[in-house]
Amino acid sequence: MARGTLRIYLGAAPGVGKTYAMLSEAHRSAERGKDVVVGYVENHRRPRTEVMLSGLETVDRKELAYRGTVFHEMDADAILARAPEIALVDELAHTNAPGSRNAKRWQDVEELLRAGIDVISNLNIQHLESLADVVESITGVRQRETVPDEVVRKADQIELVDMSPQALRRRMAHGNIYASDKVDAALSNYFRPGNLTALRELALLWTADRADEYLQQYRADHRISATWQARERIVVGLTGGPEGRTLIRRAARMAAKGSGSEILAVHIVRSDGLASGSTKELTGQRTLVESLGGTYHQVIGDDVPDALLDFARGANATQIVLGTSRRKTWQYALGPGVGTTVARDSGDIDVHIVTHEQAAKGRGLPAARGARLGRSRVIAGWLTGVAAPLLLVLLLTHAHAGMSLATEMLLFLTLTVAAALVGGLLPALVSAVGGSLLLNWYFTPPRHSFTVAQPENIIAIVIFVLVGAAVASVVDLAARRTQLAARLRAEAEILSYLAGSVLRGESSLRALLDRVRESFAMDAVVLLERADRDDETGGRDTWRCVASVGDNPCVRPEDADVEVSVNDRLALALSGRVLPASDRRVLSAFAAQAAVALDRERLADEAGRARELAEGNRIRTALLAAVSHDLRTPLAGIKASVSSLRSDDVAWSPQDEAELLAGIEDGADRLDHLVGNLLDMSRLQTGTVVPLIREVDLDEVVPMALGGVPEQSVALDIPETLPMVAVDPGLLERGVANVVENAVKYSPGDTKVLVAASALGERVELRVVDRGPGVPEEAKEHIFEPFQRYGDAPRGNGVGLGLAVARGFAEAMGGTLLAEDTPGGGLTMVFTLRAASRGPASRPDLPATAAT
Repeated sequence: MARGTLRIYLGAAPGVGKTYAMLSEAHRSAERGKDVVVGYVENHRRPRTEVMLSGLETVDRKELAYRGTVFHEMDADAILARAPEIALVDELAHTNAPGSRNAKRWQDVEELLRAGIDVISNLNIQHLESLADVVESITGVRQRETVPDEVVRKADQIELVDMSPQALRRRMAHGNIYASDKVDAALSNYFRPGNLTALRELALLWTADRADEYLQQYRADHRISATWQARERIVVGLTGGPEGRTLIRRAARMAAKGSGSEILAVHIVRSDGLASGSTKELTGQRTLVESLGGTYHQVIGDDVPDALLDFARGANATQIVLGTSRRKTWQYALGPGVGTTVARDSGDIDVHIVTHEQAAKGRGLPAARGARLGRSRVIAGWLTGVAAPLLLVLLLTHAHAGMSLATEMLLFLTLTVAAALVGGLLPALVSAVGGSLLLNWYFTPPRHSFTVAQPENIIAIVIFVLVGAAVASVVDLAARRTQLAARLRAEAEILSYLAGSVLRGESSLRALLDRVRESFAMDAVVLLERADRDDETGGRDTWRCVASVGDNPCVRPEDADVEVSVNDRLALALSGRVLPASDRRVLSAFAAQAAVALDRERLADEAGRARELAEGNRIRTALLAAVSHDLRTPLAGIKASVSSLRSDDVAWSPQDEAELLAGIEDGADRLDHLVGNLLDMSRLQTGTVVPLIREVDLDEVVPMALGGVPEQSVALDIPETLPMVAVDPGLLERGVANVVENAVKYSPGDTKVLVAASALGERVELRVVDRGPGVPEEAKEHIFEPFQRYGDAPRGNGVGLGLAVARGFAEAMGGTLLAEDTPGGGLTMVFTLRAASRGPASRPDLPATAAT
C-alpha cells in the first residue's frame, strides 16, 4: 500500500488562519470528488471556522477519562476504519490525554499516513523542537508541546500562512481569535508586536530554508549544474595565507548589500594531506567567517581550480571571491594560476579577484615536512648501509662462489633496499654508491682497479646506482608517509574530540585545559589574560590567570616552555617540556577552543546577571505600581475616615462613627496584609527565609490559617489518621492563608472552598479546591510569579504576591505548591509536604533559628 501524503500549513502564531486555510483546501478537494473527512478540528468557538466546518463529514471523537475529567481526543481507529482519501487533523503538536495509544498527535498522523490516507494538518512555528529555546527567549513562554523537526521536514508539502503583526493584532482586538475577556492580556503579553515580528521572521526563514532544500534536491535529481540565482551565495577561496581575512571581510560587505545572502569559505587541501596552508591562519579565518554568519568548509582535491568550481556549483553559488595571486612574475611561466583558471572556467558564476598586501610577494607558506624516523632506526640504517656491504665483500671474496656480476649486483641492491627500509634515504644512497665502488674494485675486471674493461659493465654499474637510489627514495617516502599518517590520525582524534565537545555543548574551560595537559604530557597548563598597563609596573605587560590545571603554573607567557598566542589579550602557556613544531598545529586549535570556552562562560555569567537585573527591575516597577495604587487606596480611605471623625462641622451619630471606625480598621487590615506580603516576598528574593522545621499536625496549623476568611466559606477535611508533617508552622500557616484567601475570592458565593489532606507514601498532600473560573494550562505557572494577577482581576484586591509568597514558603520547607484543574471546573492548589520521620524532624543544612 502506498504511503499517504502529508500537507502542513505553517503559521507564526495562533490566529493567522491555518485552520481556515486547511478547511478551505478540504472544500476544494471535496468539490473535485475527493473523499474528505474531518478527523479532528478545534474551532475555538470562532464563527468563521464553524461555518467552514459545515458540509464536511466529521469523525466522532473518542472520550478518555483521567482523574475524574473526560477528555475528547481524535479517534485514529475510527478514521482508519472509515478509510477516507483525505483526513483533516488540527494541531499537529497536541499531546494526547493519558490512556491514548500514542503520546502525541503526530504519531497518530503517522499511522494514518502508513495506511495510505492523505493528511492535511497545521502547526505553529513555536512548536518545532529545534526552535523551542529560541521561542522561549523571545516570548518568555516555554512550549511544552513540540514536534520533532524531522517529522515536519518529511512532509510532502509545507505551506506558510503569513500575516503581518499589525493585521494579527487587529484580528485579536476584534475578538476573532480569543474571547473578549482574554484579549487585553494576550495583546500585552504573547501578542506584542516585537514577539509577533520575531516569530514571523522565524517562520519565514525556516520555510525559506526548506524551499532551498527542495531546490537543491530538484537540481540533484535532474542533474542541473547551472547556477540558479535564487539566493546570493558567495564562496571565498582561502589558501591559508594572511590575505584570507581581507577576502572574508570583502565577501561580507558584498553579502550585506543583499538580504539573505550566504558566505561559504572553502579551503582546498591535497588528497595526500602533505601540503596545506597555515593552520593558525586558517583557524583564525574560520573564527572570523563564522562570526560574520558564514560557514567554513574544507574540501580535498589535487586540482585546486576544479575542486573549487565543483564546490561552488554544488552549493549553487553565484559569486566566487579570490585573492590576487602571490606568485612572482617568473612563476607565471609554469601556468596561468588558480585565479585565472577559475575565472576562465566559472561559466555563469561571477569571479571577483581582490587585491591585497601579499600580492606578488611569493607564497611564503610553510613547507610540509615528513615525519622523522627514530634515532635507533637511523643508527641501524647507517650500519646496514655502510657495514653490511663490507661484510658481503668479505663473504664473497673468501667463499670463492664464482657468482656472476648480475647476481652480485642483486645482493648489493638487497642491502640498499634494507638500508632504506631501516634508516631512510641517506643510508640507502651511501649504500648504493659504496656498493657500486665495491663492485667495481672487487668483482669487475680488471679487479682491484676502478678501471672497467667492458662497456656493458659500466652500464650495469650505473643502472645499479640509479635503481638503488630510486628504490631507496620510494621506500623512504613510503616509510615517512606511514609515520605521518599515524601522526595525522592522532591529530584527527584530538580535533574530533574538540568538534564533539562543541556539538555536545561542553564548554568547561578547566576540562579543556586538562585535556591539553593530558594530550601533550605537560605538568601544567594555564590560560593567561593581559591586564591593563599601569604606572606601578613601569608600563610592562601584566598577566592574570583566567584558568589553570596542574602544579605550579607559570604567571607569564615568557616563563612557559610552550606559549601560544590566542589573540591580543589571551595566551595559552604550557609547562613541562618543549614541544616540536609539528605539535603546535593541534595546540593552536586547542588555544582557539579555549578562547571560545572562555567567551561562553563570560557570556553565560553576563546573561545571568542581566536576568537578575531584569527581574529586579521588573519587581521594582511592580512594587512602585503597587505602592502607587494598591497601598494608596486603603491609606486614602483611612485618611478620609479620620478627617471625617475629626471634623467639627458634622455631628456624627454613634452608628456613623462605628461605620467610619470599621472602615479605618478594614483599611489598616488591608495595609497590614499587603505590607506583610511585600516583606515576605523581599525575604524570599534575598534568600533570608530560614525555616524552623519541626513535627506538627496539619489539624493544628490549617484551622489557624482560615481566620482571614468567612467561617462558612471553607469546608475542612483533615483525617485524624494523617501522619505529622515536617514543616515550619508559621510559614505553612501564612502560605495556606494566602492560597485559601485567593480561592475564596474567585469561588462562587454559594460554593465552599474545600481544604483536604491525604498521605502519599513519604509525602502529605494538602489540597485547596475551588469551583471558580479556573486557569488555562499555559497560565498555571504564570500565576505564581510576583505581582501577577490572573485575567482581569481588579486592582485594589492585592498586589499579586499571595501565591508567589505561598510557593516560596513551601519550597523553603522542602515542599512544592502546584496548580491543577478541578474536575468539573475550578482550580486546585496542591501543597506537597514531607511526612515526619520517626525521629526528630530537622534539616541539618539549616540553623535552628526562627523563621520570622
